[in-house]
Amino acid sequence: MSSSSTPGPGLRYPSNKKTIYDRNLNRTKNAELSRAAFAYLFIEMISYAQRGAKDVGDLEQRLNNQGYPLGVRLLDLLLTRSANPLSSIRPTRILPLLQFIAQQLYRHLFGRPADALERSGSDAAQYMIFDNEPMVNTYISLPRELSSLNCAAFVAGIIEGVCDGAGFPTEGVSAHSVGEQEAEAAGAEGKKGAAMWPGKTVFLIKFKKEVLEREEILARGTSG
Repeated sequence: MSSSSTPGPGLRYPSNKKTIYDRNLNRTKNAELSRAAFAYLFIEMISYAQRGAKDVGDLEQRLNNQGYPLGVRLLDLLLTRSANPLSSIRPTRILPLLQFIAQQLYRHLFGRPADALERSGSDAAQYMIFDNEPMVNTYISLPRELSSLNCAAFVAGIIEGVCDGAGFPTEGVSAHSVGEQEAEAAGAEGKKGAAMWPGKTVFLIKFKKEVLEREEILARGTSG
């Protein structure tokens, strides 16, 4: 027995006369994925990326590559689903873009905002997003030979995809564990609580020269 109300070739409609196109885009925006299911899937993704990886750096790049296309798609998805008209406008400046990533994107992925957002004091093109407890590292037990691996490289790929999709090309986005030396280099927020958050990770985002040049032009236009 057919579940459709109009048999025959072509598009079939269910008995309630509604198709997938009639569904509210915001209907599942608050749905949560089981952490156990996520952990299982993510471990499988790491195993897949590990096949043929030459070293830890190569493995992190593969995880980055897995996250990148998700970031490109999530940008449009989150902008489309935003209930606030002002929040549905594609960012045109660096700071609003990074705030979008640290707030909306992070809440969508992990149910909370990122812990901090800073600009590098030594490199005007570089920004940092901090996560005290990356969920992607929570259920990972690394063997000794992979002890330096930071699986948040996957999240770095998502962030890079959002930046590129929004028209803010980068030199790359990388994930770094904040140890003692990294904390010194990462600024005030990196130094704070390094011992309290052993899994603390900083995402380094370095924008290309043309992005900074555009930013200066827009800044002059605003001030004028």
